[in-house]
Amino acid sequence: MKRFILTLSAMTLCACLYAQPEIIKTREENKGSDKTFTMEQAVLGTGIRPENAYYAWRPNTSELTSSDGKRLIATGMAEGDTAVIIGLEELNSVAGTEMDSFPPFSWKSENEIIFSYKGEVYAVDVKEKVLTDKFTLPQGAANVTPNGGRYYAFTVDNNLYVCDGNGNVIPVTEDTDPNIVNGQTVSRNEFGIWNGIFWAESGKKLAFYRKDESLVGTFPLLDINTRTGSLFEIKYPMAGMSSENVRLGIYDLASNETVFVQADDFGYDQYLTNITWSPDDRYIFIQVLDRAQKNMRLNMYDASDGNFVKTLLEEHNDRFVEPQWPLHFIKGSNDRFIYTTDNRDGYKNLYLCDTEGNIERLTKVNADVAYVGQDGKNVFYTSAEVSPIENHLFSINIKNGKTARLTHEEGWHDISLSPDGKFFVDSYSSLDTPRTIDLRSSDGKQSRTLLDAPNPMADYACGEIELGTVKSADGKYDNYYRLIKPVDFDPSKKYPVIVYVYGGPHSQLIKDTWNGAVGYWDMYMAQRGYIVYVQDNRGTSNRGAEFEKAIHRQCGQAEMADQMKGVEMLLSLPYVDKDRIGVHGWSYGGFMTISLITNHPDIFKVAVAGGPVIDWKWYEVMYGERYMDNPAVNREGYEKTSLINKAKDLKGKLLICQGAIDNTVVWEHSLSFIRECIKNNIQVDYFPYPCAQHNVLGRDRIHLMDKVTIYFEDYL
Repeated sequence: MKRFILTLSAMTLCACLYAQPEIIKTREENKGSDKTFTMEQAVLGTGIRPENAYYAWRPNTSELTSSDGKRLIATGMAEGDTAVIIGLEELNSVAGTEMDSFPPFSWKSENEIIFSYKGEVYAVDVKEKVLTDKFTLPQGAANVTPNGGRYYAFTVDNNLYVCDGNGNVIPVTEDTDPNIVNGQTVSRNEFGIWNGIFWAESGKKLAFYRKDESLVGTFPLLDINTRTGSLFEIKYPMAGMSSENVRLGIYDLASNETVFVQADDFGYDQYLTNITWSPDDRYIFIQVLDRAQKNMRLNMYDASDGNFVKTLLEEHNDRFVEPQWPLHFIKGSNDRFIYTTDNRDGYKNLYLCDTEGNIERLTKVNADVAYVGQDGKNVFYTSAEVSPIENHLFSINIKNGKTARLTHEEGWHDISLSPDGKFFVDSYSSLDTPRTIDLRSSDGKQSRTLLDAPNPMADYACGEIELGTVKSADGKYDNYYRLIKPVDFDPSKKYPVIVYVYGGPHSQLIKDTWNGAVGYWDMYMAQRGYIVYVQDNRGTSNRGAEFEKAIHRQCGQAEMADQMKGVEMLLSLPYVDKDRIGVHGWSYGGFMTISLITNHPDIFKVAVAGGPVIDWKWYEVMYGERYMDNPAVNREGYEKTSLINKAKDLKGKLLICQGAIDNTVVWEHSLSFIRECIKNNIQVDYFPYPCAQHNVLGRDRIHLMDKVTIYFEDYL
């Protein structure tokens, strides 16, 4: 049952000295059972995740499709309105396969699905019921990207290839220098870059990244799977050191020729981000960013020869500019597009632009928004304008600016818009709603529930979950928190607290979703008698540019100050054991964990840090220099935030865990901290995971979280 509770107007005199929370909503404790999670459930969610369903829009239509394991089905708006597109038996007959269930698939075109079976790639026309493509990719093929027609681009090692539906392979690049990488992601996946292959809309041309890592330093990682062990090196550009050089090639299928875009705005180590083709294939657009990440130009290039045409707009910010979003051309137009930025009006908003350089703010809300899609007349977007912990769908008319709110149930809505913009799938949840999936018309007149998931934890004991706010350290913001009380909570007792922290950019841990976005391990610890507290601080996402950029040149400082306001609030609660406060986090959260226990050693008794950044000068160029600037121009900031300098201040119990082949936060971080502890005769516990990268995954993670749990139970 949903309850909205006002903050008490007064507490004890002692409590008034601390930050006072505002409780937004709570979900009451489930007292119907004494059944608790296993560690496997706490880590993998086995049997306690809400039911889900996968749907895919058929290209160029408003037809929603899914598979029930034996059939590919189209779902309409009316209750019971379904039609079989193709069954498993017929698919096997057409493809010549012997599959036991309908395979995972994606739509290649309006009538073709693509799937793989026993190492071969198949494309089947489900309308004509014919096999259109069948081929075997070369060994080691990766980044497979179809063009919507009969061609597929892929990489093998560091080169890029194209093949047709018969398996005929054409090399696009033939570089032999191991420092040259083609068709793969660049900039270590920053700036929204998750692929390195970009087909033009017609499928006749292909843009691709070419990365030269000749000047980038290497870092050795240990492989223990060989008889005597061996080292393998990764390219790792550390802050302040030489970085990669990125170019963009354009390959023409008809001529079998490649030209390179003449982008030379900011020198050798500039960033080429958010590659976008014009709908007519004539131009390609790049958001070019300088290495310092303070200046960006949106440039237009001729796709036939790669020559520069013009700069459409420029962005500058004394802290940083972070382009993350490609352009979205208005349907039916080759010169008007939607551009996303948080650098003009304080929030991430949408702007209507054209190729003459004109720009007009489209979404005029003081909240972060995200582009969803459009139908040529209206643009659809999600926004935090209702609440920073809720996500809702809106539409805005391009011509007159009229807006409409399209989702109204409280909570977090994930949206998938049909290609024609007439319908959308709304998958939403809230603190009290496990998951509901609705099919809705964009005009708001039709709605059909596709899934209404039951509570998968109804038979388990679950502590009360509280969502609320506490003031930031600078007094300007309400920071959102989540607090889970122990099962069988007794306000007259004293309970230990575990503060789980991440706190870094591009994160939001507090949402009005099922369980308040809580992790199952948090609930597991509440079942074992702990209060678990989580808070989003300045520097995290979805609160506007000023909120996120408050950490610039001093990572960990504003975040730590905000986290301590939450801790002050906890210490004011009569049922909190003030002598038993623990903290736990991974990656940026590992950095925050060690920052908190070394800067506030009299508050935190126990800490567990995973994959922690120890000194930002050892972190990668792209992320590190955005938030901390180059070490050469921010020596004071790097010195202040370095945890090497804080090792001597450790008083409590600290366990550090790290993947031994971590290629994100390299081993130099944690080993250097351990060395500093030894120098200062400080005892610290350490546990490496020999074959894990940055995140310990799969069943190894069960071992990890068991270790974390035991550590808190032994020492907190």
